[in-house]
Amino acid sequence: MLFEQVNISIAGEDALIVYFADSVSGLAFEKIQWATDRIRENMADTLVDLIPSYTSILVVFDIFVTDHHSVRKQLRSLLQHSENYTPIQAKVIELPVYYGLEAGPDLQRIADKSALTIEEVIKVHQAQEYMVFAIGFAPGFAYLGEVDKSIAMPRLSTPRLSVPKGAVAIADRQTAIYPSVSPGGWNIIGLCPIDMFDSSAEPCMPVKVGDKVKFTAISRNEYLALGGKLAQYEEGE
Repeated sequence: MLFEQVNISIAGEDALIVYFADSVSGLAFEKIQWATDRIRENMADTLVDLIPSYTSILVVFDIFVTDHHSVRKQLRSLLQHSENYTPIQAKVIELPVYYGLEAGPDLQRIADKSALTIEEVIKVHQAQEYMVFAIGFAPGFAYLGEVDKSIAMPRLSTPRLSVPKGAVAIADRQTAIYPSVSPGGWNIIGLCPIDMFDSSAEPCMPVKVGDKVKFTAISRNEYLALGGKLAQYEEGE
């Protein structure tokens, strides 16, 4: 059965949490997206909130309408009837990146740690499509996963005081683009000239949860021609 590994636990007097996997993966994410839609369609009359995450869904229900036992029974029934499950047909969004030491001050450190050349680090980063797992931290900040293990890097021990808009970065096995100037502790490898958040645009972001992102290298001149700006990096103390 597709969802036989699912565990359901109490998460409060009005909530249950459904665990689909022990670790982040594209398959777990697709199952969560599918299950979120089924739960919303079939349990709308008892739901207060539904919060999908990397490996789980938090189901908050109305305690004046139902209880833990009934909700758990409904969830089990929904997940046991998954014969109509179909993987998400994700939209792929291609984003240009100006890679290089001028744009990515942490490239050399990643290369040294990985025993790769800078060119190989850049090639590995472009080699796959990344799932948009979540949006958060700041408007337009999309958490993308997962980078190849060879270029995974821990967050900086001391975050930078200022990271420029458009900085493409890696933290652990996730990658992201800073949508605006902000402090940040991710490892920066390049710059993207595309606005990741524009409150006046519709939609306000070029990506949404469930999409996939493919990075493509561009030259310095192409980056500047697309409206990109070079910036100074302000290190933390």
